[in-house]
Amino acid sequence: MAKGDDTRQAILTRAFEIANVVGLSGLSIGRLAEETSLSKSGLFAHFGSKEALDVAVVGEATRQFVHDVLVPALARPRGEPRVRELFAGWLRWGQRPGGCFFVGASAELDDRTGPARQALVQACKDWIDELATAARIAVQEGHFRADLDTAQFAFDLYGLMVGGHTFIRFLRDPLAQARIDASFERLVASSRAVASAAR
Repeated sequence: MAKGDDTRQAILTRAFEIANVVGLSGLSIGRLAEETSLSKSGLFAHFGSKEALDVAVVGEATRQFVHDVLVPALARPRGEPRVRELFAGWLRWGQRPGGCFFVGASAELDDRTGPARQALVQACKDWIDELATAARIAVQEGHFRADLDTAQFAFDLYGLMVGGHTFIRFLRDPLAQARIDASFERLVASSRAVASAAR
């Protein structure tokens, strides 16, 4: 990696950390310049505009999410074990300072237009597709029933994760984790093939 690439990556890493706590709207070129000991003109040389920086931060969040959540899950056996690791990985991801970037950013950008929202929408759709794909593989492996609506499974699991994030981080419900686990087990149990019901 070239020095310029190293610098850009270091900037993006810090920008993501800031945005994950204060939101994309709270991430300014001025604050990022202070945090990275760079000049504003130096930052503009890397990104060109605040909008381009926001898009790059969404990209960095996606990169880290893939590394921290998706890659470990793909190392698990195909089928239900992989579904379980995707679920566990997203829960771990949401425990970092600021919580899940995608949950916070989707609330922040839902009424906006522009490239940052488009990038975030695509990242969320890609994740939902991964959940549906994991469910389809579980069907192929005989873990989940053949008639499972995998798109509905992805919808239900995504909704459980987002709701769980609210209960854990915003409501600070002490029973949230137990309720999330119970809901997940019910979803998996209702999705299983008869032959794998005892797994």
